[in-house]
Amino acid sequence: MTTDEFGLTDENYVPDPDRDTAMLIDGFFEHIAGILREQAKSDDLLTTMRRRHEALETADQHLIVDEPARYNLRLTLALVAAYEILRPRLGREAAIDAVRDALVEPLGEALRTGTRAMLDSAADPFRAMVELAKTREHQSFGEGFEFRHPVDDDRRFHADIHRCFYYDVLVANSAPELAPAMCDFDRNWIDAIDPDEHGFRFERATTIGLGGTHCPFHFSRTDG
Repeated sequence: MTTDEFGLTDENYVPDPDRDTAMLIDGFFEHIAGILREQAKSDDLLTTMRRRHEALETADQHLIVDEPARYNLRLTLALVAAYEILRPRLGREAAIDAVRDALVEPLGEALRTGTRAMLDSAADPFRAMVELAKTREHQSFGEGFEFRHPVDDDRRFHADIHRCFYYDVLVANSAPELAPAMCDFDRNWIDAIDPDEHGFRFERATTIGLGGTHCPFHFSRTDG
C-alpha cells in the first residue's frame, strides 16, 4: 500500500532534503541493480557506480552554493555516475532511458499519492500548491536556482526558473543529455493535479533541459 512517504499531507510540512535525497538515491540505485540483473551484467558494476558517485561528489564540492545545493548535487551526480558506467555497455540512448526510469519510477507512485492526498484534503488546493511551491523554492532548491515571479496573485502563480542547478551540474560533467530525465521526474506530482477537482491547472511549455530559455512553472485557477 502506497503511503505519503514525503509527508505532504502534514499541515506543518517542511521539506527534509537529507531524507528525501537519500530515499531518491536508494531507490535509484536499487532500480539500476534490477536493470543490471535483467541485462545479466555483473553485480560489481553497481559497486563501481557507487564509488564513482562518491568520487564525483568529492570532486564537485566547489559547485555547492548553499545547503540545498549539497543535496541537489548528490542526487544529480548519482545520475551521472550511473550513466558513465551504463553508456559503454548499453549504448547512449538505452543508458539515458535506464537512468530516467531509475529516477522517475521508484518513488513515482508515492509522490503522486502524497500530492493528490494533499490537494484533496486542502480547503483551497490552488493556495496549498502555491504555498508548497514557495516553501520548496527556498528549502529544497535554494541559491542554485534563479526563480522569477512575473505573476503572483490569488488566481495565478508563475514561477519561472532562469537558472537550474541540476542542469549546471550536468553540463559541468559533460552529461546535459540527462537533463530531460530530471524534468520528467516532475510528472509524478504534475499528474496528481486534476483541474476539474482541484480548481487549477498547471502548465510547463518547456524547460531549460529541453532547450528552453527558462522553465515556466505556471499555476492558474480554472474557476470564474
